[in-house]
Amino acid sequence: MYRILIVEDDMTIARTMRSEIARWGFEVRCAQNFRDILAEFTAFDPQLVLLDLLLPFYNGYHWCNEIRKVSQVPVVFLSSASDNMNIVMAMNMGGDDFIAKPFDLQVLTAKIQAILRRTYDFGGQPNVLECGGATLNVADASLLYEGERIELTKNEYRILQALFEKKGKVVSRDALMQRLWETDSFVDENTLTVNVTRLRRKLESAGLPELIVTRKGLGYLVRE
Repeated sequence: MYRILIVEDDMTIARTMRSEIARWGFEVRCAQNFRDILAEFTAFDPQLVLLDLLLPFYNGYHWCNEIRKVSQVPVVFLSSASDNMNIVMAMNMGGDDFIAKPFDLQVLTAKIQAILRRTYDFGGQPNVLECGGATLNVADASLLYEGERIELTKNEYRILQALFEKKGKVVSRDALMQRLWETDSFVDENTLTVNVTRLRRKLESAGLPELIVTRKGLGYLVRE
């Protein structure tokens, strides 16, 4: 289920959008704290943001810029100020689309679905991988467990991605090293061991002490 964050200070419009979008099976939340939209974004961890341009305290450009510092999640601007200058600025600030108010709710939903398909369904690959109660978000290379976000290095993410894709099955050390080679850095047996050890410590601190299992002489696997 995709999560969508609505950042709109007109609560009537926000609730109307939430009701319509939720009918299509999305999990939708309306922002409440307009002093700190980034905190709401981080807590909800959405796959798409609908962002009004004119907001209390800071405008949509500011919050899009803040979101872009931590995520490449699609951001769709909403505004009645739909002149060319605002549209160009929205795109230059990192926006993925601009929808002029007033808009038809069916058009809004269709655009949301199209952006989500383009962003997360490329090549038929899932946008999230799940195992052992943990969720690996392919879009932003993070791991979620019991509501907590676990930040991963590039190598840690590639190791978990390879293991999650084959959950319950052994992935050889050679296959993992091949995956790490995609980072364009030299990887040998010792480098892989060090990365797996660090990843295990990180998972243990997050409450996942036995997620990665070693099969001596074969490789590693994650439990179903």
